[in-house]
Amino acid sequence: MIGERLYDLRKDKGLSQEELGKILNINKHSISSYEKDKSEPPDEIKIRIAKFFNVSIDYLLGLTSIPNPYYNNQKVLALPNNFDTSDEQHIKQYINFLDYLHRQREQ
Repeated sequence: MIGERLYDLRKDKGLSQEELGKILNINKHSISSYEKDKSEPPDEIKIRIAKFFNVSIDYLLGLTSIPNPYYNNQKVLALPNNFDTSDEQHIKQYINFLDYLHRQREQ
């Protein structure tokens, strides 16, 4: 899974394997090997990849489909699995409304 994710992240940034290798301080052959799932990067490299692309290790490993890093300062609210897209949109609108009210009180 990490190979597919790494490939997609690299392509989304418009980077070649060589460019990413320079950024991560590894050679392009390692990048190629990771993307083809021929080898797995050591933990230190996984951390560099996660930090550079601002994603979580869980996302890289395929444990979640949510790329957000775990170390961000945002609070996370888990929604029931049966919420559909329209429900999520209503919740986002309500959160924005509450944020607006909060900012009005601070003025």
